[in-house]
Amino acid sequence: MILRLSPIRKKKPSRSIARSGFHQLWLMVGLTFTTGVWWGYREVKSFFTPPEAILVLGGHESRERYAAKLALKYPNLPIWVSSGSPKAYAKRIFTSSGVNTNPEHLHLDYRAVDTVTNFTTLVEDFKKHGIDSVYLVTSDNHMRRARIVGEIVLGSQGIFIRPLSVPSDAPSEPIEKSLRDGARAVLWLIMGSTGEDLKKYPTPR
Repeated sequence: MILRLSPIRKKKPSRSIARSGFHQLWLMVGLTFTTGVWWGYREVKSFFTPPEAILVLGGHESRERYAAKLALKYPNLPIWVSSGSPKAYAKRIFTSSGVNTNPEHLHLDYRAVDTVTNFTTLVEDFKKHGIDSVYLVTSDNHMRRARIVGEIVLGSQGIFIRPLSVPSDAPSEPIEKSLRDGARAVLWLIMGSTGEDLKKYPTPR
C-alpha cells in the first residue's frame, strides 16, 4: 500500500494581522507628519516672535561669555543662566563685558541638575514674567538635545525658542541622549516628574 504525502501548505497571514500592520504603518506616518507640521509651525512662528529673554544653559564658561556678548547687542533683554559657573565668577564674566548684573536683569539660577531640569525649573518663571520667546544659548554639540527638551517643555507653555549655538571642540552627542531626555520631558508633561530613573540606563558614548 502506497501512502501519498500531501505537500505542506504555508499558512497565509490572516487578514486581521495584515490590517493591524497596515494601521500601525499609517499611524506612524500620521504621527511623523503631524510632528513635522508642528515643528515647522514653531520654526516659522519663532522667526516672527522676537525673543524677550536670553536663556543660557550652564556647563561651559564659553556659553556665558557668548551670552555676555549677546547681551550687549540686546541690553533690554533679561538673562537667565541655569546652573552655570559659581555666582561670583559668573557675575564677573558679565560685569567685565559691561553687562548690567542687577538681580532683576541677570538671573543666576542653580536649581537644575541636568538638561531636562534646565527647562522645567525655569518655565514657571518665564510664564510669570510674560516671556513668550527666548534666545537659547548652549554649545553646538549640546544644541540638538537642548532643543528637543526645550520644544517640549517650553513649547507646551507657548514659549518659542531661537537657538544660538556656541562653537565647541567636543564631539556631537549620541542621538540616544536626545531621545532619552525627550522621553523624560514628555514624562514631565504627563506626570510632573522629570524621570530621574531613566538616567540610570547607560548611554552609548
